[in-house]
Amino acid sequence: MDILETDAYDRRQRRNMSCTLLFSLLPFFLSSALYFYLWTPDSPASITSAGVKSAPTLLLAAIVLSWNGGQSVLGVVGGLVFSAVGDCCLVWPELFLHGMGAFAVAHLLYSLTFLSSHYSAESSSSLNRFLYLILFLIGGGFYIYLYPFLQKAPDSELLIPGVGVYILLIALMGTLAIRTRHAATLLGSLSFMVSDMSLALQVFKVTPPAEHGHIIVMVTYYLAQLLIAVGDVRAVRNKDDLAKWKRS
Repeated sequence: MDILETDAYDRRQRRNMSCTLLFSLLPFFLSSALYFYLWTPDSPASITSAGVKSAPTLLLAAIVLSWNGGQSVLGVVGGLVFSAVGDCCLVWPELFLHGMGAFAVAHLLYSLTFLSSHYSAESSSSLNRFLYLILFLIGGGFYIYLYPFLQKAPDSELLIPGVGVYILLIALMGTLAIRTRHAATLLGSLSFMVSDMSLALQVFKVTPPAEHGHIIVMVTYYLAQLLIAVGDVRAVRNKDDLAKWKRS
């Protein structure tokens, strides 16, 4: 009977947590909707547009910080803040390299977070190793495909090595997300890869301008950040609940 009562209590706690977390995410959803409402293809680069674009990511950082506390500053919160810096930089095309550098730091912080004790590491199985290989092959193949277009870019001497390092970091983040055994974290990392690939194809003029190209990039980007943030909150909460159960 005690076991049944404990199980029912745990289910209620998880349900209450999900409702509370969803409510706390409302500012993120509203700010994302505001960005898509205000954005137009001819939107001029300005401080205002940079602020509107980065607001959803900064709100996610505040939400994760409120749930997980200071322990997440050098983890997902830090990654979200650097991502917001990258968002601002990409508003101005001439700051593309700075934005790529900010996002590279964000991927590194996410990767370190996925290695932390908050996430239950899965033993390296044959399937996992196969998935790791697939992700790195996709990253390597995409870089080879981009290479001729990078050579034609104005800053090719910086872009060629910079894009290579960036792809390596995001592929590493994806492989470590597989290791966490958290569906939200994994889907968020994969969505981030899709967003960055879509952006690269447009920025380096691999494909002709698509009517909804920007929308695809930003929808997958905001979705990626949302899933990574939610995955981190749930990972920390599950870890804390397990620790409390062991002490009881």
